[in-house]
Parts: sequence; C-alpha cells; structure tokens
Amino acid sequence: MKLLLVLGSDETSNLVSSYAEPLGFNLIRYRHVPKAMDNLDEIDPAGIVISARDFPRHWKVMVQYVRSGRPKESCPIILLKDDNFPLEETSKAFFLGVSGIVSEALEERTELDRLQGILSRYIPLDEKRKAQRYYAENWNRFGFLFSDPKDMTIISGEVKTVSSTGLSFAPANSAMMKNIRLNMELRECSLRVGNAVLSPVCVLNRTGRVISLRFESFPENEQNILDKYLEGLPLLKLKNTRENEKKKTEEEASEHAEELSPLE
Repeated sequence: MKLLLVLGSDETSNLVSSYAEPLGFNLIRYRHVPKAMDNLDEIDPAGIVISARDFPRHWKVMVQYVRSGRPKESCPIILLKDDNFPLEETSKAFFLGVSGIVSEALEERTELDRLQGILSRYIPLDEKRKAQRYYAENWNRFGFLFSDPKDMTIISGEVKTVSSTGLSFAPANSAMMKNIRLNMELRECSLRVGNAVLSPVCVLNRTGRVISLRFESFPENEQNILDKYLEGLPLLKLKNTRENEKKKTEEEASEHAEELSPLE
C-alpha cells in the first residue's frame, strides 16, 4: 500500500513515517502540491497526508482534485493543522472530503494515536497486520534467539519485525532449523527489547527463509514491558533521528572550521 505524504517539513515527515511504516505502507513524499497532483494517477495512493501549515493555499486544491476521482473509502485524506488553523476551515475541510484532521504537534501521544487510528479505520489492512508491526533497526535494539527443543542447539539470527503478538525472524543458519516444525512450541526463547531481555513461549506460524513466530505467553509482567516499549518507539525513533542530524551538523561544522583555519 502506498501512502502519499505532501509535507514541507522533514521533521513532520519523519514522525508520520514512524507511525505509518509499521502499518505496512510504502511512503512516497512530495514537497510541492502541483507535483503530487501531476503524479497522483501514477502513484495511485491508498491514502494521503497533507500539511495545511506548509500549503495554506493549496491543500484545498489538492483535496478537491483527489475527490474528483477518488472517494474516501478508497483514498482517505488526513490534513495536518497547526494551532492557527481557523475553526471555519475545519468545517470546510470536511465538506471538501477530508477524512480526518490531526494536529501537526505529532510529538504528543494523543495526536500520534489519532493519526494511526484514522489510517487504520479507513484503510483495509492485511489480516496479518492486525497487530501493529515495527521494523527492527539498529537504534531500537531488538534481538532474538531460541533453543531447538530436541537437542537444545541455540538458533540465532536477525529480527525483521516485532509486534505485541509475535515477530518475524531470519535464522542465521537455515540448516539449524531441521528439527523445527510448523506449530511447534518453543519454550526456550530470549527476546531483547531495548535494555530488557524477555522470555516468551513462542509457536512457529510460518516457515521459510524468514520465519514467523507467535507469542504464546510471557512470564509475569513481561507482556506489559514489551507493549510499553513498542508504544514508545515512534518518539524514540524521532529522538534517534534528531541525534543523528545533530551529530552530522556538528561534524560538518567541524570540517568547515578546519578548512577555514590558517596553515601553521
């Protein structure tokens, strides 16, 4: 599924991406409304997110253009607004065919939840994505390994996605999966989420190069630890992005200063 982002702000784009990607969307971003409109048929998006702050005079044109051939059911439009967005504009937005309006202050948990809620409500997601999936990256520190129930060989590999109900996992050595069968219960599992190491009981749902495992149960409060960590990932991703951008800016400034310094 393609989600079209018509956003001028990189920061807003990063925030929207952090919540839309785990839902299974492929994101396509434009910084100019006319270009987005010109390529609408080619993109054929399943949904659109556009900023009224970035495009105060063009968002209405975009909404009208989209609605001339695409109903809400097939292409929801989410409008991002700032604090100065007039009340009368809100009424006009819904009249023109906007599916939902969300504050551009997406760092607030309520606004992030509203954004994801609108996407989930209007767009039919694959049954396998009923539980929101998060892609494993270096910054979010996911890890997993388990033992073969027959000979207790430890099987390691790479986590691909994690949700509240399970994960997908690429074993490092497929030959070590010889004793693992579909629907087999795996009781010796270790799941790393951030700084915590959890011990779920898992069941194999899908075999192949990348396997799918369902969390059957967790000891004590470990399910809550996982859920809380997953809920905080969008903001953690934003923090990581900001830190990387700051580091890059500092490195560029340092290099520039070295270029300008007089030779001894």
